[in-house]
Amino acid sequence: MLSAAFVILSLLSASLATAVQRRAPDVSTRGFVALGQASQEATVPLTFGLPMADRDGLHATLMDVSDPASPNYGKYLSKSEAEKFSAPPAESVTAVKDWLSKNNLTAVVGKSGNSLRVNLPVHQANALLNANYTKYEHKATGTQVLRTLSYSLPAEVQQHLSYVYPTTHASKVQERASVPASCANQTTPACLQALYNIPATPATAPTNNLYVAGYLDEIANVSEVQALGTRYRPDITNPTFKIVSIDNGVTSGKGTVEASLDIDYTVLLATDVPVTFASVGLASVDGFLDLNNYLLGLDDPPYVLTTSYGFYEYAFNNDQDIANALCDGYMQLSVRGTSVLYSSGDGGVSGAQSSSCPDNKFVATFPSGCPYVTSVGGTTGISPEVGVDFSSGGFSNIFPRPSYQDSAVQSYLTNLGSTYSGLYNTSGRGFPDVAAQGTNFVVNVAGQLFLVGGTSASSPTFASIVALANDHLLNAGKPVLGFLNPLLYSGDAAAVFNDITSGNNPGCGTDGFSASTGWDPITGLGTVDFERLLTYADSL
Repeated sequence: MLSAAFVILSLLSASLATAVQRRAPDVSTRGFVALGQASQEATVPLTFGLPMADRDGLHATLMDVSDPASPNYGKYLSKSEAEKFSAPPAESVTAVKDWLSKNNLTAVVGKSGNSLRVNLPVHQANALLNANYTKYEHKATGTQVLRTLSYSLPAEVQQHLSYVYPTTHASKVQERASVPASCANQTTPACLQALYNIPATPATAPTNNLYVAGYLDEIANVSEVQALGTRYRPDITNPTFKIVSIDNGVTSGKGTVEASLDIDYTVLLATDVPVTFASVGLASVDGFLDLNNYLLGLDDPPYVLTTSYGFYEYAFNNDQDIANALCDGYMQLSVRGTSVLYSSGDGGVSGAQSSSCPDNKFVATFPSGCPYVTSVGGTTGISPEVGVDFSSGGFSNIFPRPSYQDSAVQSYLTNLGSTYSGLYNTSGRGFPDVAAQGTNFVVNVAGQLFLVGGTSASSPTFASIVALANDHLLNAGKPVLGFLNPLLYSGDAAAVFNDITSGNNPGCGTDGFSASTGWDPITGLGTVDFERLLTYADSL
């Protein structure tokens, strides 16, 4: 049996030493070793993140258009309307461009308009940032990167920059995705259709779509998806998907585990919804930023985006500017009508995978802790369905608890009492938000059938439910579901869930959190019944 590849990117983080200088901790604690000075002529592609003109206004607008009780519910912003909030202040663009110009550098504006990019040799990057770029290698994977342990910015541009990348950040990649009785041993499209009342009726809305993000040179193969479809969804005439390449991501080849899982269970569940696989060539913060910029640059971003890759959140503790930049990108997508979904991770309370726990405290994952994404945990079993032990869940140490989940999370914490006191952040954003099956998925990988498990399987499953609900709404002339969380946490939405009340997610030498009535940090609000979700969405 294979285990789904939930990808973890751990960062070589920095701490803020002064108002203008940043330093990184001992890189050996992140698994990197220095190989020596970087070649002075090697190229460093620097990205300078710019602040939003009105971040608070964008947040308020997103909450308004995502609140089922608001008269503006579903009135998502166009690209130009969103950019009135998210575009950087003119003085910030001018200040950074002037600074670069004084150093004989001409920057290119990023696709989303929120960043400036410039390629320059190491010696010039060192001089510009008062840095010392060095070549590092991650001991476990052999990944080599150029990073600096410290850098400085002139005081006059500090307030005009939200982040500079790459500087003190480095990444490593690890790999780890009535109901028929047979579903107790293997999960197929028919099992999920029966379990969650997912229809087999083909989608017909011409503008509907669903995007799947892929990294690590992962790729899905059309003929392999069709072969699995012939066996398990013979009613689909021509199951297929498109591929777009970002950062020179691969576009062909035999299928690999994660991409095959993600595509098999979107194409073969969200019947006839147009699916696009976004193949991102950089499996790091760079790739996450670049995918955001690519999608934000589209006149019509996707209605649903599902991703089965993530980070240990503690890697951002001293570099929260990067976490905020990524999270703000999801806010910008959400206000334009995108449902951004992320697998919660496969390590229980120890994070993205089963691992050691720094300071013997529970480990959150990112982007699941971002309040603008919908985090998807995992379940197993059919009678009853229970929280699976690897389902990551807990509380962010970076992002505070958003108001939309105050009541649900506080109720859980009250019942939890002093259990695990000091091991987690009681005021942090709780995750996951929802859950779906995450074990024994039948997947076609390079022409062979395997059983694959992980929350990497849960997120594509839930994405298919959302995409099919969107199809019905579009055909009825209604807005798509967009940012889901305010709707899901509203009291009136309780009926759409199958409440999961058994299971726990051990880690860090503990039994972890336990599933319970209502929201819990292993299965969220529960699994979603498609028909009940559609009934509720129609009522809005």
